[in-house]
Amino acid sequence: MTLVEISQALMDCFEKGGSVFACGNGGSATQAAHFAAELVGRYNKMDKRSLPAFALGENSAIVTALSNDYTFSDVFARQLEGLGKQGDCLIALSTSGNSENVLRACRVAKKKGMRVFAFTGRGGGQVAQLCEALLMFPENDTPRIQEAHLIALHTICQLIERKLLSQERQTSAAAARGERS
Repeated sequence: MTLVEISQALMDCFEKGGSVFACGNGGSATQAAHFAAELVGRYNKMDKRSLPAFALGENSAIVTALSNDYTFSDVFARQLEGLGKQGDCLIALSTSGNSENVLRACRVAKKKGMRVFAFTGRGGGQVAQLCEALLMFPENDTPRIQEAHLIALHTICQLIERKLLSQERQTSAAAARGERS
């Protein structure tokens, strides 16, 4: 699946009232948060509507409670059990593709009927078996993998903004002609 196809899948999710969740550990966690922020806010200069996107792991009270009361391996899965629904999407970020908490999140997402897109390096790892689409960057160096992930995530944001801009222009043109949308 290409970045264009993934961005279209996310747009379809948003248009049907769904949400996008993202998760990862360490640098990948910050990228998940950054991605969600771009969707809720704006990526470039376009003043677009806010899109329902959430980075799992951003709430320290939830993360520490789940880590303490369950295990750290459940911090993302447990949140998806409560928040995710059929038709939502999960962006799973793992440079190795083998992070247990990311794998568990993917399993829960699949069970709930969510679409799962994974971004990895190092050959893909176990997450390759749990996702609809795998973006695997053939690299072993963690910083290079994370840089590739950031470029891919930014590209998805840009494609979504372009799609929204196109829709707004069509709506404006229809309104100017006196048509109802």
